[in-house]
Amino acid sequence: MKKLYIYIGREWLSYLFAIASMVTAIVLDMIYPKITQDIVDEVISGGKTQLLTGLLGGIVAVGIGRCIFGYCKEIMFDRVSSKIGSQMRKDLFDHIQTLSMNYFDNVNTGELMARVKDDVDRIWDALGFVGMLVIEVIIHVGFVLYCMFSRNWKLALVPLFAMIICGIVAVVMERKLDKVYEEISEENAVLTTVAEENLAGVRTVKAFAREKHEIQKFLSHNSRYYELNITQSKVMVRYYPLFQFVGKALPVCTTILGGIFVMNGEMTLGALVAFVEYSRNCTWPMEMLGWLTNGASAAAASYKKIRKIYGEEAMVKDKDRTVRLEKVSGDIEFDHVSFKLEEKEILKDVSFVVPAGKTLGIMGATGSGKSSMISLLQRFYDVTEGAVRFDGTDVRDLSLKQLRSNISVVLQDVFLFSDTIEENIRMGQRKCLPIEEVRLAAEHASARDFIEKMDEQYKTVIGERGVGLSGGQKQRISIARALAKHSPVLVLDDSTSALDMETEHEIQKMLNCLSDTTKIVIAHRISAVRHADEIIYLEEGRIAERGTHEELLAKKGLYYDTYMAQYGAFSGYTAQTA
Repeated sequence: MKKLYIYIGREWLSYLFAIASMVTAIVLDMIYPKITQDIVDEVISGGKTQLLTGLLGGIVAVGIGRCIFGYCKEIMFDRVSSKIGSQMRKDLFDHIQTLSMNYFDNVNTGELMARVKDDVDRIWDALGFVGMLVIEVIIHVGFVLYCMFSRNWKLALVPLFAMIICGIVAVVMERKLDKVYEEISEENAVLTTVAEENLAGVRTVKAFAREKHEIQKFLSHNSRYYELNITQSKVMVRYYPLFQFVGKALPVCTTILGGIFVMNGEMTLGALVAFVEYSRNCTWPMEMLGWLTNGASAAAASYKKIRKIYGEEAMVKDKDRTVRLEKVSGDIEFDHVSFKLEEKEILKDVSFVVPAGKTLGIMGATGSGKSSMISLLQRFYDVTEGAVRFDGTDVRDLSLKQLRSNISVVLQDVFLFSDTIEENIRMGQRKCLPIEEVRLAAEHASARDFIEKMDEQYKTVIGERGVGLSGGQKQRISIARALAKHSPVLVLDDSTSALDMETEHEIQKMLNCLSDTTKIVIAHRISAVRHADEIIYLEEGRIAERGTHEELLAKKGLYYDTYMAQYGAFSGYTAQTA
């Protein structure tokens, strides 16, 4: 993770200008009490009325200058913090994109959303408005103390003592708030996760009439979030009145004690007026301490959460030197592959070869390891033993970009983006795919008819996850997206399960025409794999049977049992007539 000082260092010139503007504005603030002192001592007490016009002009000049440099300070801090916050969010998102699938298997989407949005916002705030005020308080207090000690060091001890007390209280409060903010940050992530899951699965919630249960679940986390924020408020309320009391009492004490010094002839009345003005300049930093401590504690807690994400490293990543295939044909080989995930054995000694342009069918019960084979092929995970080879090269030696860009995958769980149908199909070749290719891919996926019946046709915007389309329509758009990519390898992971038999048959005919494309078809339907060059049947992570459709039927094993379960009830439809 890049340290904060690296981000700040890139903008050092802007920060320097902002701080210079701040210092200038503070100096002008310090000049105002001096002008007030001269008005009292020279004009009112000394009778030098000819000085009044110049002194009043000085007050006007100070006000104008204060506005100009105050504006420069504010706008520069806002601009720089916005730029840094935007870059931090981009870097964090980029890092998350590099992490392996095993990380996403164990982390909630809502938590990541909270880190990318809310936690970066708190750091953004700390580097902007909160950070600006912290710097301003430090510089402002330094100038004020200098001006007060230069006039009467005895009287200056009063505000100095008050500021020390406030500083100690602020440190104590910050320590108490730090733990609270860590808990608030965690609960915010949980609350975001619950909301995201329920909104994404709203159809399931309504289908099972679980609205009341889900509302109660959300309210329980919302109540916890509320309690933590109340705890934070209680800490603030316990200490914040002290800052306010000191801020209000300080000018009064200064006036009383300063009056004694004036009566004893140790300082002039004008000096006392200036001193009271300086003491008032001490009050707002004291009143701000509680709020600034609050903001700093929140930013520190968020920074810890973000650093935790940066502490995660991708388990699957490119080697320092990768092999680049000049021409990809699509040969696939699993060589004695075994795979464990979190100590659970998923695949055991799996071997097969799919020559370029051939078709492999994969069947098996749920949980037998079918989809895991595709994850290993795309190198979402690395094998525990053995090797997966792509065109004769171990996939671990290839770059992830070249490997995955040459494999098109259609998943059973279709994900479509909230965008037009055209852009969803173009996803694989977004920059260079003409509309004619989009239409052709849709036609091959048997999707063109229903798309072109829509009012906006390919410009139709579909909702999140393809809401508004049937399951079969979403699958056909997903197939069109894969076909439009024109990859040497096409993987269909139970991707025709929502299609009617006629549409599936049309797609099977189209797939048979892709003679230059290597095809891996995972399915539960016999009809989806029966024309494959080879079919393997997995059982508990092992290849239990393999062969062509006819060979497997002749064995009368697991494949035959599946066939009979699907077709045996039809009169006259037996293995011999298949």
